[in-house]
Amino acid sequence: MTIPATISRKLLVFPAIDSARLQTIQNISRHLNVVNATDKAEALLEISDADAFYGKMTPELLSRANALQWIQTPTASLEHYLFPELIAHPAQLTNMRGLFSDVIADHVLGFVITFARNLHLYRDAQSRNHWGPIGDEHAQTDFLGGPGNVTPVDLAHKHLSDCTMGIVGVGEIGREIAKRAHAFGMKLFGVDPKPTPIPDILEEIWPLDRLPELLQQSDFVVIAAPHTPSSEKLFDADMISQMSPESYLINIGRGAIVDLAALTDALLKKQIAGAALDVFEIEPLPSGHPLWAMPNVLITPHIAAASLRVPERHLQMLLENIRRFLNDEPLLNSVDKQAWC
Repeated sequence: MTIPATISRKLLVFPAIDSARLQTIQNISRHLNVVNATDKAEALLEISDADAFYGKMTPELLSRANALQWIQTPTASLEHYLFPELIAHPAQLTNMRGLFSDVIADHVLGFVITFARNLHLYRDAQSRNHWGPIGDEHAQTDFLGGPGNVTPVDLAHKHLSDCTMGIVGVGEIGREIAKRAHAFGMKLFGVDPKPTPIPDILEEIWPLDRLPELLQQSDFVVIAAPHTPSSEKLFDADMISQMSPESYLINIGRGAIVDLAALTDALLKKQIAGAALDVFEIEPLPSGHPLWAMPNVLITPHIAAASLRVPERHLQMLLENIRRFLNDEPLLNSVDKQAWC
């Protein structure tokens, strides 16, 4: 991968990356000077005239930067990356969002199908060698009469095309979730501060002030929003109380968006039907936390984005932004730092 750039630029990488990735970056252009700093002292020295930076920025490093124009984060999340001096600095910041949207969307639909078809309860029953349909433990299949009447077992199993999903945050992850839910025939609602319709799937995305309306109408509420000051503890006791008692809350966005104590209390009081959580306000979730013992709660340890495809996409995103930077082209995944003020 070579480019026609003729102006030499310096890229500082810290912490250091492996030799294979380093070589790939160095091959982009002979006009790119890559410094792969192996320790803090080297990074502090080399940042003074660096044009670009990839890695973990700190206030100390930023204070030594005299020529910095662009900072690429190695992650999509920003809550542990940003600090006041970085927000105020004129350097453009880009992140790694969008690499795992389809992977996380798959995880969400796994949660949805599990709840809709009671797969988690049947797995529990399997561990006890127990046979018994959810809805009527003693029901037996009638091969003579056929399925002519609605039974308690039927009522205990959801048909996805009869269900409604509300998506909180219809960005790249939310859009992929919507596509999959639409394929199952689900009715969709979405809220986002910057509404962008999804043609033929979600034609109208509501502003955030209609979130209570979404909560009241959704069987499955999926949080796919980023963590910003405005979204922190958005789902507090009052917000959760506006959900239907038969609805499920799914969070694959950020743990800080959901008040853990408020959600736990709502589940204990049966204010909602259940929850599926990949992210938590406290991670790891403490071993003695009540959520562990709730049969209507699904817990995965922040792995919704796990995929062998993500590392290769990660490298390609970095390479593409370096190429764009060297050619003075618009960078991908620019971050609005002021949203964190």
